[in-house]
Amino acid sequence: MFVHHGFTLVKYTPLYRVKKYTQQYQSSEKLHFISANVYQFNKEYERFIQLIEKYQPGMFLTMESNDDWEKALQPLEKDYPYQHKVTLENTYGMHFYSKIEIKDSKTHYFVADDIPSIEAHLRTKDGFSFVFFGVHPPPPSPTEEETSKERDGDLLSAAKRVREIHEPIIVVGDFNNVAWSKSSILFRKTSNLIDPRIGRSFVSTFHAKYRLLRFPIDLMFHNENIFINDLKTLENFGSDHLPVYCEFFIDHKNDGQEERIDYATQEEKAEAEEMIQEGKKEDGNRDAVVTED
Repeated sequence: MFVHHGFTLVKYTPLYRVKKYTQQYQSSEKLHFISANVYQFNKEYERFIQLIEKYQPGMFLTMESNDDWEKALQPLEKDYPYQHKVTLENTYGMHFYSKIEIKDSKTHYFVADDIPSIEAHLRTKDGFSFVFFGVHPPPPSPTEEETSKERDGDLLSAAKRVREIHEPIIVVGDFNNVAWSKSSILFRKTSNLIDPRIGRSFVSTFHAKYRLLRFPIDLMFHNENIFINDLKTLENFGSDHLPVYCEFFIDHKNDGQEERIDYATQEEKAEAEEMIQEGKKEDGNRDAVVTED
């Protein structure tokens, strides 16, 4: 058991060798984003605004963002003219802000009508198109879901949708799950995406207050046309999650990452489809408005 877990976890360190790549002239300019579960009841809006102003990402995603957060972030809209907002009071609100033009965007409700995902299609000034996909499925916990069926069904529904998109794509969000869990691995394999933590680091985000008891549950995955230069956590701004910062570029002609894709077997695809159906049958029984205890 210890050997098995050790081999699994060492993949998420620089000790695990992955093929290196270099940025070529035909690639896009460097792009960057911040993804942050802001914690709905966190009132330190100014600290988050200062974080965005400090790092100046080309785009950023907030989760657990409600009407108060939307109003607080309005000063940033002059620098981020493209937005997709899903304002909810149930701790599953989600907002996406971008300096890069959003050509099209939509909100998905894969397994429940109060758990959104955002699919945004963007085009850079140097002519590169890509898709930013934001997810935040519910966790299994005594106060929320008794099982992980809804979470897993939501994630695997997103994987199914991702597989239909034939553009460079990044999936980002609070997965409420670690990258090496069964459902996260199944997500990665059924979506045909790459986990950039492999060969890099854990990039642990939760709980923000406890350095020695912190787990990587704010995850990201990408396809073979997205190349990651930097992936790290940033400073705490009052939430229970640390924000994630990523710098990347797009290259359609570089095949250096194709070997990192781990495709699902037919049995795994069937298992994923079964988990999607089980997730849709679950009754989340969530309050439309959640108040802090």
